[in-house]
Amino acid sequence: MLDVFIERIRAAHAESTPLILQGGGSKAFYGNTDEGEILSTRTLTGVVDYQPKELVLTARAGTPLTEIEALLAEQNQMLAFEPPHFGGAATLGGSIAAGLSGPRRPHAGAARDFVLGVRIIDGTGQPLRFGGQVIKNVAGYDVSRLMVGALGTLGLITEISLKVLPQPATETTLQFELDEAAAILRMNQWAGQPLPLSASSWHAGLLTVRLSGAASAVHAAQAKLGGDPLNDAAAFWQRLRDQATPFFDKRPLWRLAVKPTTPPLKLGDALWVEWGGAVRWLASERPAAALRAAAQTAGGHATLFRGDAPPDGVFTPLAPAMLTLHRALKQRFDPKGLFNRGRMHPDF
Repeated sequence: MLDVFIERIRAAHAESTPLILQGGGSKAFYGNTDEGEILSTRTLTGVVDYQPKELVLTARAGTPLTEIEALLAEQNQMLAFEPPHFGGAATLGGSIAAGLSGPRRPHAGAARDFVLGVRIIDGTGQPLRFGGQVIKNVAGYDVSRLMVGALGTLGLITEISLKVLPQPATETTLQFELDEAAAILRMNQWAGQPLPLSASSWHAGLLTVRLSGAASAVHAAQAKLGGDPLNDAAAFWQRLRDQATPFFDKRPLWRLAVKPTTPPLKLGDALWVEWGGAVRWLASERPAAALRAAAQTAGGHATLFRGDAPPDGVFTPLAPAMLTLHRALKQRFDPKGLFNRGRMHPDF
């Protein structure tokens, strides 16, 4: 099965032909515009190994997320980082390459925290394997997790081994009418307490929090916090995960990652707060430099998530030392710059 991909990449390397690595295409909007011929992983499907008792799953990159989540649900297990689908075509490989995580991320961990090992094909057509299927195999330079969030610029991911987790025994979602400042303060106060929090969101005057865990812990937290229970809470969090609400249709849409305790940025634009205050989604026409400066002042960075890229790209430009490191990695894994050219950095 891999021979077709190896031959295609080796031919592209010989001819210096750029390739766009793509799974279901659900995240094609994310990153800068790339160039080349599409090399789809949709034929690389199937679960290679699943050991529920060991909490480990290995699957090929083109396997649809819906299939993997359905299989895990049969064993009351889940992908705890709640990878966004952005549509029904999302694949496991695309989710790992994008490195995006959903509402549970601050409490359960990011996508990279669950990757145990990967198989890839580098830019010369060489198949490589990193990591394994158990946590103790992750030692030294953790190259497998380096692929998470690289947007396919370092190699074609063909197979991924992941740690999975049991589904919570009980979940309850509560809502509170609060302004932005009060909601951010409340989220940070609760984060410092022994509460079974698993997600938080604030938008349009409404703070929404999810409690997950043992029934006794969830019920005790609910009694302590108060609030109004949300009906059909699972649908609410799924819509937020997949940005399936009118707010996220706005353009340009910026994602500001800041310190959770950062008070309201008062940029005067449509806003959605996630991750206990650490993520501020902003629909804004303001100059990229102004938004990046505001995020940097708050101890973070700003990314244009949806919309036309500014001249210096959708991601915050790297400091010289970090740019040198990125160039060295790109040279090692994809010396001719064939994979997703320009997707992460406009100049390579």
